Amino acid sequence: MEALNSIVGAINGVVWGPLMLVLILGVGFFLQVGLKFMPILRVGTGFKLLFAGREGQGDGQISPFNALMTSLSATIGTGNIAGVATAVFLGGPGALFWMWMTALVGMATKYAEAVLAVKYRERDELGNFVGGPMYYIKNGLGAKWAWLGGAFALFGAIAAFGIGNGVQANGVAQVLDSNFGINTSVTGIVLMVLTAGVILGGITRIGAVAGKLVPFMAIAYILAGLLVLLINIGAIGDALGLVFTYAFTPSAAEGGFAGAAVWAAIRFGVARGVFSNEAGLGSAPIAHAAAETKGPVNQGLIAMLGTFIDTIIVCSITGLAIISSGAWTSGESGAALTRLAFETSLPGFGGHLIAIALSIFAFTTILGWSFYGEKCVEFLLGVKSLMPYRVLWIIAIYFGATADLGFVWLLADTLNAMMAIPNLIALALLSPIVFKLTKEFFASGGQSEEPGSTPAE
Repeated sequence: MEALNSIVGAINGVVWGPLMLVLILGVGFFLQVGLKFMPILRVGTGFKLLFAGREGQGDGQISPFNALMTSLSATIGTGNIAGVATAVFLGGPGALFWMWMTALVGMATKYAEAVLAVKYRERDELGNFVGGPMYYIKNGLGAKWAWLGGAFALFGAIAAFGIGNGVQANGVAQVLDSNFGINTSVTGIVLMVLTAGVILGGITRIGAVAGKLVPFMAIAYILAGLLVLLINIGAIGDALGLVFTYAFTPSAAEGGFAGAAVWAAIRFGVARGVFSNEAGLGSAPIAHAAAETKGPVNQGLIAMLGTFIDTIIVCSITGLAIISSGAWTSGESGAALTRLAFETSLPGFGGHLIAIALSIFAFTTILGWSFYGEKCVEFLLGVKSLMPYRVLWIIAIYFGATADLGFVWLLADTLNAMMAIPNLIALALLSPIVFKLTKEFFASGGQSEEPGSTPAE
């Protein structure tokens, strides 16, 4: 196990090195500038379309609202609770600033992903719409780039078991064990049963469950987090000061915090930011490709809200709660650090709240990522692979719940980066299509769209 840890650790150091940070932030910034900062300026338009999109219009399997909720079900997970805490623990308060920067450029990335997903989606043998990076690479870039789509699908199919299965099941098992004394094996079995009840029904059932569960859990967590910030309102100014100061200067050792260089703040802020909101990873467009939408830009405007809600709202609340409560100097890390921050502010209640929130967040992430993984496998092996993949997914939950958390996090983090590389290359090469569709959409007052689809080959 130690040898495997070392090998994966070495690969992680390469794929999350300076090149990856330049790729993620660089492609996102390039898209944001090319779109003339439209994703930031049109957040209000996105929310209007979201509320109008509770009923589907056009071809697809799920409503635009449920498509966003499915993608949010996959992104709002342990990254928002444990991931933010890990970033602050390893990179200091400045890591939160770099999470914000990742999100602001990531809104353009997520927008472009969804536009291309709907533009180049296909119908599979079952008559369902399928899309995502592997399809916009194949249909948008042509045959000579087909290997890149295959690489994304391969990394995505494997990565799903890390970021979307093992990490989530492990997070639930550990937090329920430490807070309520529930055996990890029991948690694993219960999660298997609950997941099977949803994913065996396919994207329609996943979308329906996500459409009800995600808004409820997100609003409940945001309200609880705002209560913690209200209790610590006197320390909010200092907390924000630490965030901006330590984003550009090394964090000094304080209490149980060992100190961190600026590079650590950037590296962990960006890595955990991407782990949380998945902008650039290429996962969310797989869900958005199934939307009953008027067209690519309509869905892109809704999709970009995923990054805004996940990081600018939810992750910010977690990070500021940890810093303003003083818990960041305690020496705790991961979910235990977030739990301490909430328990300090809400004694006898806060810790249990985090345990319950993390469990629900992680469960919905398992549902969303099961769909992403199976679509990657379908691209590689065809529709006959769907049911075997779902069964394997359900079985893997038990092993994830009882595995070593450190290695699971490391593996998921590594596979994330390997997924992102083919997707970011495709986004850069197909950016002229995104810019053209966007310009036409707004030039016509938002009336020029027709749902994009490519016939299955």
